[in-house]
Amino acid sequence: MRNRILSLILAGSMVLSLAACGEKTPPASSAPDSSEVTQSAEPAAAPIEVPEDFVLIQGGTFQMGSPETEAWRSADETQHPVTVSNFYMSAYEVTQSEYAEIMGENPSNFSGDTLPVENVSWLDAVAYCNARSEAEGLTPVYTVDGQTVTWDRSAIGYRLPTEAEWEYACRAGTTTPFYMENSPSAEEANYYGHYPYQIEDNYFNQGVLEVKPGEYRQTTVPVGSFEGNPNGLYDMHGNVSEWVWDYYGAYPTEEQTDPTGPDSGTLRVYRGGGWNDFAKNVRSAYRATMEQGKGSFNIGIRLVLNAAAGTGSVAGTNTQNTGSSGGNVLIAYFTWGGNTEGIAEEIQAQTGADLFEIELVEPYSSDYNTVLNQAQRDQSEQARPELSTHVENMEDYDTILLGYPNWWASIPMPVASFLEEYDFSGKTIIPFCSHGGGRFGQSLTAIAKLAPDAVMGEALSIHYSGGASMPDDVAAWLDTNHISAN
Repeated sequence: MRNRILSLILAGSMVLSLAACGEKTPPASSAPDSSEVTQSAEPAAAPIEVPEDFVLIQGGTFQMGSPETEAWRSADETQHPVTVSNFYMSAYEVTQSEYAEIMGENPSNFSGDTLPVENVSWLDAVAYCNARSEAEGLTPVYTVDGQTVTWDRSAIGYRLPTEAEWEYACRAGTTTPFYMENSPSAEEANYYGHYPYQIEDNYFNQGVLEVKPGEYRQTTVPVGSFEGNPNGLYDMHGNVSEWVWDYYGAYPTEEQTDPTGPDSGTLRVYRGGGWNDFAKNVRSAYRATMEQGKGSFNIGIRLVLNAAAGTGSVAGTNTQNTGSSGGNVLIAYFTWGGNTEGIAEEIQAQTGADLFEIELVEPYSSDYNTVLNQAQRDQSEQARPELSTHVENMEDYDTILLGYPNWWASIPMPVASFLEEYDFSGKTIIPFCSHGGGRFGQSLTAIAKLAPDAVMGEALSIHYSGGASMPDDVAAWLDTNHISAN
């Protein structure tokens, strides 16, 4: 990659020339409200090498998280004031060719040199940062000791953004759910375009939506395919989600400066949403999570560089239980139309494991249109419907095969009721879901947040009832998770 020597004394002119870096002119309506965002003073001059496709993000103070009035916000998006220092961020997600050039392999589910790399774990992303730093003569930022990773904040090498840096850069001075005024359309971002923002509340009255349903591409697209945000950053909403440094945890309420998240945890955060996410889950404030050793077909990498050397180091200690697949196995599932039940019964036939159906005191309607409204209502309210069935001996089970239909890009709320009823610490949860095209949506994040002390196995998504291949798909999935067949 061609580099140019920049001096940070030129930071002011860099900010004024973001359009050149992003090849787009920011719309006037996107100018930040000075009452909401304040920018920091210019940094001292200190020349460093910066790749040409990196953009200077001038630091400042903003409200991180979402207001309580924001539609489809999550409870973990508590607003609080945060100040971030200047940093450089890549205008683009790391491509498959860039990743393969450094790592000698391409783990992606989709294939194409200019497509974003995906199916990389957080640990893979850290390894890529260090390897690319070494390849370009920079100082590696991370020290990896098993599951513990230490970040040397004084090192000027490639790294992942913090969660605060990511959101600050994505918002680009805006305070709305997305950096554009309304929901992104399918012509502005690569996401599950059938489901623009707030369609859940207006599925049968789509004429009132500001953005109408559009194309669902069902794949990643070349990086930079859509217009950038006012900072000149591309694909901050959709295409692939992007790993950040932080462990997942509750936000503080007090003001913070350059926060790095909790010192330890079981889950890492990724941001921005991917090609198969509903618009509500590509919002600027939305937080998704996964174990640091796992990857997914919709999670990739965006790099940053310090604008000036920091001080000290941050050690991130993984406290994830090891868990173990096997032992006593319980198949627990919630079903409505029968697809999930059929998968659960196939799993039971192949394993002989105990079968348990999650049922409600007040069942959902059998009418499809009615249950759509009931499901989105419960999800919007984060309701916990009362269950009529209970596992009396949960302590006897080591592994829970958890089944559900993908409802509105997440778990049905009866599954949330089930997860909150028991202590899953040290147990392994292996999800399986039936879906109509969105695969898991953000259901795995929902499960991880509700059972953070459980280990998550490799999940299985089945399109509707699965067809003739479903038994073989189940068998392969069981083998991957080391679940013994009969």
